[in-house]
Amino acid sequence: MQLFYNPELTELTNTFSFSKEESRHLVKVLRKSVGDTVKITNGNGWLFTASITLGNHNSCKAEIISKEMQPKRNYNLHLAVAPTKMNDRYEWFLEKATEIGIDAITPIICDRSERKVVKPDRFERILHSAMKQSLNCYLPKLNPAMSFIKFFEQDFQGQLFIAHCEETDKKSLKEELKPETDVTILIGPEGDFGTKEIDLAISNRFIPVTLGETRLRTETAGIVACHSVAFVNETHNEK
Repeated sequence: MQLFYNPELTELTNTFSFSKEESRHLVKVLRKSVGDTVKITNGNGWLFTASITLGNHNSCKAEIISKEMQPKRNYNLHLAVAPTKMNDRYEWFLEKATEIGIDAITPIICDRSERKVVKPDRFERILHSAMKQSLNCYLPKLNPAMSFIKFFEQDFQGQLFIAHCEETDKKSLKEELKPETDVTILIGPEGDFGTKEIDLAISNRFIPVTLGETRLRTETAGIVACHSVAFVNETHNEK
């Protein structure tokens, strides 16, 4: 199965046109023609089955023949991760986290961040591609990049964690995680969070945690955290 993405579709949509790029892919690459069916999501949980009514490589048209709302996970995962010095490493994190399962990502600019500017358009394309590749009907929300201090100007729900490398008293993330519970996890830049940043997080109810016995790169830490949350919930559901 190949999944396409069209954010403009709603449960009331009957007919629509694919973009020029997707029309070319459908007709020229996949050899789709009139009468063939394709799967599309709007990124908000809906999975549509559509029948092609016009197989034009510049403007392929289709008619919705069925739709189904896909079940949402019973937890919400928000990772706030500092941008990496090498942009491709952050893009790799976005791709893999989307495949594993994540709901929101916030790039946070920290005291030791070497990259302080991000390109959201590029990041969004990575998320779109990973969502389609993993056959996921929910597109993660990419929040605007913000300073570490500004990040705390919001109300947090569920479990709150900050993963850092300082030699202080920390708990194990895997042991602290509770299934079916919203989670927010902070992960710092290559130089780690500063002491003042860690103290600020703790004062805002974030629990210091370790992700394992080895020191991880920023993007690896993001994936480990994401997988840990998914694993705890999957294991719980299997019981």
